[in-house]
Amino acid sequence: MSIVTKTGDHGQTALMYNRRVSKCHPRVEVYGTVDELNAALGMARAVVKQRSLQEHMLLVQKELVVVMGELATAVEDLPRFLKDGFSPVAPAMTARLDELVKEIENRVGDFKGWAMPGSNVGSAALDVARTVCRRAEREVCRLHESGQLNNPEIIVYLNRLSDLLWLMARMEEGEVSG
Repeated sequence: MSIVTKTGDHGQTALMYNRRVSKCHPRVEVYGTVDELNAALGMARAVVKQRSLQEHMLLVQKELVVVMGELATAVEDLPRFLKDGFSPVAPAMTARLDELVKEIENRVGDFKGWAMPGSNVGSAALDVARTVCRRAEREVCRLHESGQLNNPEIIVYLNRLSDLLWLMARMEEGEVSG
């Protein structure tokens, strides 16, 4: 089977369960932005020096697939999504990020002043991922406020993730070794 299906040639795409929507539908925008975040994290993972950061980023990338799956499912199809065994974004995912934030904060202490992205390639890549994460968070908020999102834990998860990415960028700058 070819990657070329031609089903999107007229500006429509399929959500989970083959529900057709415009390629500029807010749901497509938001899961597309999370996909962009995943790609940005992949780039960061490829260039950071610290092995522990690479491992944490890979786990986050796997979790972002869960986020995208839920976001790519229309509200009316969520019961089927869950029945089919797909996992929603859960508080345990956010709690794992909270623990990692605490761990890094305990190593680095307090930060003062503004962090200027670009000290090195790895930290710059993490800061790009962080800004994409913030954009995804804003888009998820819009989806939630329009009644098209049932799980506000996605907002919490992305909020925590952007904090974590900021800390990881500071670690990669060499302030703290992993």
